[in-house]
Amino acid sequence: MQSVFHPGRRAFLAQSARGTLAAGTLGIGGISVIGGLASSNAFAAAPAAATPRRGGTLVASWGGLEPQALFVPGGGGSSPLQTSTKILERLLKLDNALVFQPLLATSVTPSPDFQTYTIKLRPNVRWHDGQPFTADDVVFNVLEYWKPISAGIALKTLQSAQAVDPLTVALRFTKPVPEFFLKSVLAGQYQVLVPKHRYAGKDLLTNPLNNTPIGTGPWKYGSWVRGSRVEFARNEQYWSPNQPYLDKLVISWWGDAASRSAALETGELGLAYSNPVPARDIDRLVKTGKVVLDTHGYEDSAWTVTAEFNQRREHVKRREVRQALLHAIDRKFIVDTIYYGRGRPAVSPLFHSNPLFFTDDVPKYPFDPKRAGALLDAAGLPNKDGGRFTVNLLAAAWFEENAKLGQYLKQAFEDIGVKVKLDSVDRATALKRIYTDYDYDIAISNFTAPLEPVPVVTQYFTTDGIVKGAAFHNATGYSNPAMDALVDKLSTETNPEKRKQLAHDFARLASTDVPIVPLVEMQSFTLARANLRGFTTSANVQGDSLGTAWLAT
Repeated sequence: MQSVFHPGRRAFLAQSARGTLAAGTLGIGGISVIGGLASSNAFAAAPAAATPRRGGTLVASWGGLEPQALFVPGGGGSSPLQTSTKILERLLKLDNALVFQPLLATSVTPSPDFQTYTIKLRPNVRWHDGQPFTADDVVFNVLEYWKPISAGIALKTLQSAQAVDPLTVALRFTKPVPEFFLKSVLAGQYQVLVPKHRYAGKDLLTNPLNNTPIGTGPWKYGSWVRGSRVEFARNEQYWSPNQPYLDKLVISWWGDAASRSAALETGELGLAYSNPVPARDIDRLVKTGKVVLDTHGYEDSAWTVTAEFNQRREHVKRREVRQALLHAIDRKFIVDTIYYGRGRPAVSPLFHSNPLFFTDDVPKYPFDPKRAGALLDAAGLPNKDGGRFTVNLLAAAWFEENAKLGQYLKQAFEDIGVKVKLDSVDRATALKRIYTDYDYDIAISNFTAPLEPVPVVTQYFTTDGIVKGAAFHNATGYSNPAMDALVDKLSTETNPEKRKQLAHDFARLASTDVPIVPLVEMQSFTLARANLRGFTTSANVQGDSLGTAWLAT
């Protein structure tokens, strides 16, 4: 049977995909306001909103499957992020106006040399078991959780963390730390806070409490029905008056996108984020009048789909081979056909939607199969005896689009004489094969990129990002001293303009060595029932607590 991705059918398929889009479709959004991010210590006031209504139950979901645990200290991807952040909180939050807002911290103040930061904590906050939240909890998290597990290179130069008094913490570094960088870490998706009195002296990664978390957030753990849903109860003693507005929150998982679409249409599902249905279904759902589309809330978590080249494997460990293979990929076709026009071709790990650090001045690999073949010939890999070489292509099929991309890449590589063994696998298998077993030549995966590239983006390229078993880290095994040195400088340069240039240098080197390559900047979207309000208050809606969500009549 002929592949639907055969080059001869590309124009027809691309035109068909474009034809399904409604007029006025929102594209990848640029960001024009960066209020107070670079140097201001003041927190802006949140904008006024309509008076929220109390009561009701919200059922939420996303475009992926059930997490391996409700809280995964090492990250673990979007599934555990979305469950844990309803219970566990951070010190800061980056709101959807791109301004840092206080959560458990009320202020974060640098010393003149940027080597000491003083953090003032919110008073009268209690853990869900009734114990007080104090500076000792923060010190424990910084030293025992963030530095060794979740923040990586971001806290590489941390010298000490000290509780000055019950509501004050001092962080001291051996080198200057940029303010925007540190605040981004404190607001980062994996720098949530866990109770010292429940975790001290125990293995953080394997603590059974990770499946029944205790936090300070607006929601308390209720129950987890494996394979179905997790239920959260309202925290009646939450520090923010009147929140949460809902009585109950349920996160459910549907095994396929068609079921999520049906649940949205019937009202069984009230909120679904992170591209919960294929793009082709969006217009149909919105036209019902029962569902609204929102592309906000992803400014600090831009999604991409990636091709990752295993540096431990023959052929793809060679830079010239990777560069040649990239010329065989038609990124515009991928956007138009697989993503129905809702996205744009990526050019580097720093995306167009990042107003602080994006640059277009990077090496590019335009679609040119003849050039791809010529480069492989020059690399000593001629097309003879039916093929040049064989690769194992692994597609992490947690998104339908990833599986389709695997089919397309198989056809594209075979068009230039590279034989492909394609495996499209489920979430658990993909996580193990890519990030633990390193069992692939080329992998199709995803990551989300915040505005600050260190460490979430850079850890895919640095040597210290190679952590066996750590999902969404450097699984390729790429290690380049020049890249490590560049990221070290990016982590300590306090001048915003110089940091910007270093970020551009990072993008250029990453786009030259291409161990992991973003192919498409996916347009991220949320679908919600028309009467739901207050669900997009964060620049990373996946990690929002939903404490401000409410149901209008």
